[in-house]
Amino acid sequence: MAATTSPTRSLDKGEKETDSTPSPDQLSTPSLQGSKQDDAEASTPTDEEEYKHEYPEGFRLTYILTAVVLAYFLWCFLVFFLIFEVGSALCGAAQSSVMFIIGRAIAGLGSSGIATGALSTIAAALPTRRQPLFMGVNLGLSQLGLATGPIIGGAFSTNVSWRWCFYINLPLGAVVAGCLLFQDVPEPKRKPPVRQVLATAIKSLDLVGFALICPAAIMFFLGLQFGGNRHPWNSSTVIGLLVGAAVTLVVFLFWEYRQGDEAMVPFAMLRHRVIWSAAMTLFFVLSSILVADYYLAIYFQVVLDDSPLMSGVHMLPVTLGLVFFTMISGSMIEVFGYYLPWILLGGTLATVGYGVLSLLTPTASVGAWIGYQLLYGIGSGTVSAGPYIAVQNLVPPAQIPIAMSIIIFSMNIGAAASLIGANAIFSNSLRHELQKRVAAIGVSPDLIVDAGVDSVRSLVSGPALAAALEAYCKAIGHVMYLGIGTSACIIVFAWGLGWKDVRKVKKLNAITAEKPQEAPGLDTKRGELNDENS
Repeated sequence: MAATTSPTRSLDKGEKETDSTPSPDQLSTPSLQGSKQDDAEASTPTDEEEYKHEYPEGFRLTYILTAVVLAYFLWCFLVFFLIFEVGSALCGAAQSSVMFIIGRAIAGLGSSGIATGALSTIAAALPTRRQPLFMGVNLGLSQLGLATGPIIGGAFSTNVSWRWCFYINLPLGAVVAGCLLFQDVPEPKRKPPVRQVLATAIKSLDLVGFALICPAAIMFFLGLQFGGNRHPWNSSTVIGLLVGAAVTLVVFLFWEYRQGDEAMVPFAMLRHRVIWSAAMTLFFVLSSILVADYYLAIYFQVVLDDSPLMSGVHMLPVTLGLVFFTMISGSMIEVFGYYLPWILLGGTLATVGYGVLSLLTPTASVGAWIGYQLLYGIGSGTVSAGPYIAVQNLVPPAQIPIAMSIIIFSMNIGAAASLIGANAIFSNSLRHELQKRVAAIGVSPDLIVDAGVDSVRSLVSGPALAAALEAYCKAIGHVMYLGIGTSACIIVFAWGLGWKDVRKVKKLNAITAEKPQEAPGLDTKRGELNDENS
C-alpha cells in the first residue's frame, strides 16, 4: 500500500499511454491546482477545475469523518481492508474526475478503519511492557511507506501509468488481509452479539452526531480552500462557510454533551488531559509532516527539475529519518520509561529543521538539502511515537479504541487544514513574488500560476526562468514558516501529556492483571455497560 502516497507527491511530466483521465499526479498536489490538462482528446468534464481542489481532500475528509464512528469494533478490521481495496480499484479505473474523487472517498473510509484498528490491535494483543517498542515499529513501517511510495509511484507514473499507483494496492492488500484472516485478534472487552449491535446501531454509533460533524467539517475545509483562491477572504461565500461551520460545530458539541456516555466523542474522555493533549500534539505532528512532504516534492520537481522517481529518491533523507527515529524513540521509551523528553526533543529538532528548509534556494548544494531534510526527519520521527504510548498506558483497555479514534480524528483534521492553509499561502506568495519579478520574467504572473508549476519551464527560459524559480523558492519558504509554527505547537501541547514513567504503570498493570490504571476523571461507564450487555 506504499504507492498510495506517490500521487500526492509526484508532479508527473507525462505518461506513456494515452489516457482519458488526467493523472492524479497533476491534480492532487496542492501546487498544481489550476494546471491545465495537456491531452486535447481528454473526456473529463469541462468543469474539471471545480474538482481539482477535491482530489486530496476527498480521501482525507472521509478518513476524518469515519474514524470516530467506525473504529469501535475490532471485528470490522477485515471489512475495512475490503472497502480500501474497492476504493483503490475505483481510483485506478477512474474515467472521470468525479469517479476518481468517489474512489478516494471510499478508500478513505477503509483507511480510517485500518489505521485505528491497527493501533487498537497492538494495544489489545501485546502486554503493556512491549507496546512502546511495537508502536514505534508500527509507526516506523508507516513512514517506510512514505519513503518507498514516491519511488514506486514515480516509477509507475513515468514508465507504465499512474493507475498502477492504485492497482498495486490490490495484491498487497489481499496478502495482508489473508494473513490477518488466520490470526486470533484479542478483544479489549467483551462485545455484545452482532444481532444486538445491529438493533441498537443508531444509538450506539451516534449517527446524529456524525450527521452534524459532516457538514461542519465540509464547510470549514471549503471555506479554507476557497479563501484567497476562488473567492476573497472577505467574500460572503467564504464568510458564510466559516460561520456555518462554527455554528454547526456548536450544535454538534451541544448534542454530544446531551448524549453523555453514548456520544460519538464522550465529553468525559475529552476532559482527560492525556487524551486531548495527545490529540492536539499529533494534530500538529501530522500537519508538519505533510506540509514538508508536499512542498519538498515541489522544490525537487519544479526548482531542481527532478522526475517523479528522482524526487522520491532525493526525499529519502527526510523519510528515512522519520522511519528509523520513530522506531528508535519507541524502543528508548520502553527502556527509559519517559516519553515527554523525546517529544520535546523531536519538536525542537523539527522546528529548527523547518527553519533551515525555509532557506532552500535554486542553487542550494546537495549537502545542504540532505542535511536540512535529515534534521527535520529526525525531529519528526523522534516525536511521533510518544503520544500514542502515553494514551495506551494511561487509558483503560476498553476505552483505547475510542481514544485512538479521537486522536486519528484530530490528526486528519490537522492534515487537511494544514494542506489547505499551505496551499493558500503558496498560491498567494507565488503570485506576489512573481509580481515583484515581472520585469525580469516578462510573463504575467497570472499566466504562470494558472498554467501550473509543471509548465513553468515551457513558458520561460534563461534569466527569466531563474527569476521564476527564485519566486518559487520564496513561496515554498513561506510555506515552511507554517511548518515552523506547527512544529513549535508540538512542544507547547506536549507538556499536557505529563512527566510520567510508563515503567511504573507497567508494574501496576502486572499487579492488577494487566489492567491499566484508570486516569482521574476518565469515565469508564461506557465499557462497563458493554460488559454487562455481553
